[in-house]
Amino acid sequence: MPKVRAEKKSRVHDGVAKQGIVFNKDFGQHILKNPLVITSMLEKAALRPTDVVLEIGPGTGNMTVKILEKVKKVVACEIDTRLVAELQKRVQGTHMQPKLQILIGDVLKTDLPFFDICVANMPYQISSPFVFKLLLHRPFFRCAVLMFQREFAQRLVAKPGDKLYCRLSINTQLLARVDMLMKVGKNNFKPPPKVESSVVRIEPRNPPPPINYTEWDGLTRIAFLRKNKTLAAAFKQTTVLTTLEDNFKLHCSLKNIDVPADLNVKEMVEKILEKADASDKRARSMDIDDFMAVLQAFNAEGFHFS
Repeated sequence: MPKVRAEKKSRVHDGVAKQGIVFNKDFGQHILKNPLVITSMLEKAALRPTDVVLEIGPGTGNMTVKILEKVKKVVACEIDTRLVAELQKRVQGTHMQPKLQILIGDVLKTDLPFFDICVANMPYQISSPFVFKLLLHRPFFRCAVLMFQREFAQRLVAKPGDKLYCRLSINTQLLARVDMLMKVGKNNFKPPPKVESSVVRIEPRNPPPPINYTEWDGLTRIAFLRKNKTLAAAFKQTTVLTTLEDNFKLHCSLKNIDVPADLNVKEMVEKILEKADASDKRARSMDIDDFMAVLQAFNAEGFHFS
């Protein structure tokens, strides 16, 4: 009955068209409709009956109800109030209702609650900031199984020397082990997105590496601004040298150390890079150990990136 099908489509999708689902302008929502993909993602998450699961962008609840059958509680974060109503209707009056908590709002502006596992078909435009919000979240969670745009997922797992290797790659891999799980074609969604997708598993490193992440992020930001240039060239930029000089003077002030009258930050930076055997290295081919050595060399001389 074509008329009935058209009404169903209208109720679920056209009814929230203004929220960006159809045109992918506001929230970038695409409903994952293939139950086999959902089942596979949940198998990879290895859910336990005692788990609290955080789900981002539950949509109409296709994945949510399957999670609720397996765990103690689901905390679903949804920005679209129309979809919140759809999800509430779906569990109303069932044994799943008391196990579902819905947080309405922008997940990037929301304080995340305690959770054991995160599972999500991510709105792609918030992928990067959400990954780092997740990895800096405490207490630690066990793992996250997340659907991303395929190229973004490939950047997460890229290794030094790979074409897609970037600051996102090394910053993520510093804080977590990341594995590519599976590819998901665009026809598994309604409406289909313009890009292919992939699912990755992210497992936080616990304990985390013993470094200041803000400093690390500052260093990789400089190095990857032009990842094909040598570090010597990257650190010759006036804005970089000015920032390092300001940070060095602040360091001296905090430590009650006199700033040298003949301070020449450019020369000091060149010597630090040479001492660390890093002048001719390029960010595109540097691994975590390489960056750690550079960071330690700068810190040892009183230079900071935060």
